[in-house]
This record gives sequence, structure tokens and C-alpha cells, in this order.
Amino acid sequence: MPYPEHLVMPMREELTRLGVEELRSTEAVSDAFSMSSNQTMLLVINSVCGCAAGMARPAVGLAMQHKTLPDKIVTVFAGQDIEATVTARDLMVGIPPSSPFMALIKGGDVVFVIERRHIEGRSAEAIAIDLVQAFDRFCGTDKTANDGPDSPDTMGAHSESPLSSSFQSIIR
Repeated sequence: MPYPEHLVMPMREELTRLGVEELRSTEAVSDAFSMSSNQTMLLVINSVCGCAAGMARPAVGLAMQHKTLPDKIVTVFAGQDIEATVTARDLMVGIPPSSPFMALIKGGDVVFVIERRHIEGRSAEAIAIDLVQAFDRFCGTDKTANDGPDSPDTMGAHSESPLSSSFQSIIR
């Protein structure tokens, strides 16, 4: 059973007031994933949990201030837009379900992911930096991920350190 709409409306509005497009149906998700090889999209799987409220949604807002952005930024709400969320997850083959969750998609292929484990215990600013680095790498370029999607663990400053990404944001 989905969460009551009145409960999730303020959480939806945190993203939609930034211009993030809601995908509330299977058809809307399928349409969003139909893109040319050079188009990019950030998919945010929103949720009611504290790490979505305190870190994930604020990180998206911060990252959207960057000069380089994906062509589209969209969201589905786990626990509310159930069928749309299932469809989005089904289109990201091999990536386990997680919420909150963010995926940068290029030409229909997932090139970068931020799973719940990359969100918990980190600041919104650190997560936004991860997103901005992914935007710079994949948006407006011909680059794609050849060996599967990157994550904060495999890209940028986080990949250089033996510490997990969660601990790196704490010690910065």
C-alpha cells in the first residue's frame, strides 16, 4: 500500500520546486528512458526516510546550481509511485534497489550511481560534489561507462583513498 499522498507531498515539492520532473507512471518512466545516445538524465528515487530529507534532496538542489547539468532531471517516489519506481528499477538492469538513490543515465545506460550506502552518514555537500563530478564527466561529452556504472567509490577523490566514501566526507 502506498504512503498517503498528503504525507509525501512536501517531500515531492522539495524536488519539483527546483524543476525536477516527476515520473508518476510506467509510461512516463519509459518515455524518459527513451533518449538519444548523447542525452543525459539524472534519475532521483525519492523516499520518506531521514537521509532523503537531510542529505539526498538537498544534494540534488546544490548540484543543480552547477554550470554543467544533465539534459533532464527526473524523480520517482519509492513507496508512493510504486509502478513507476518498479519500472525505473527494471530499466537499470543489474543495479540493486535502493532508496534514496540517484543514477546518471546517458543514452539509456546508467553511467553513475549514488546508492543509499553512499548517502547515509554523509553531508549533502559531499554528495553534491559527487554529482557535480559525474555531471562534468558525462554530461556534454561522448564518454560513457564501459565496465558498468561508476559510483563515489570508483570515481574522483574517493577512489584514491582506502577509506570508504562515508568516512571521507566526515574527515574533510
